[in-house]
This record gives sequence, C-alpha cells and structure tokens, in this order.
Amino acid sequence: MAKKVVATLRTNSGKDYAKVIRVVKSPKTGAYSFREQIVLQDSVKEALAKK
Repeated sequence: MAKKVVATLRTNSGKDYAKVIRVVKSPKTGAYSFREQIVLQDSVKEALAKK
C-alpha cells in the first residue's frame, strides 16, 4: 500500500519532487509504520513499484 501526496515540492532548479508515503508491516510485531520518500516526479511509479 502506498500513495502519492497531492502536493508537489518545487525548487528553484526547475525539478519537481513528490513525497511518497508507504505503509510497511513489521514482520516481528505485525505493527504498521509509515516510510516517507521524496523522489523526482518522473520516478514516482518506480518508487511505488519497489517493495
């Protein structure tokens, strides 16, 4: 499970970034935690495809 945050992060260099938030289940305890990544908007699909 992952989702792309609607707001994009802009910089003066002209690159567009997006924040990707993933839900990860711990194998030991079974608890869920969130992992955040900031990636280029062109590589969002690649970041979501990774496990």
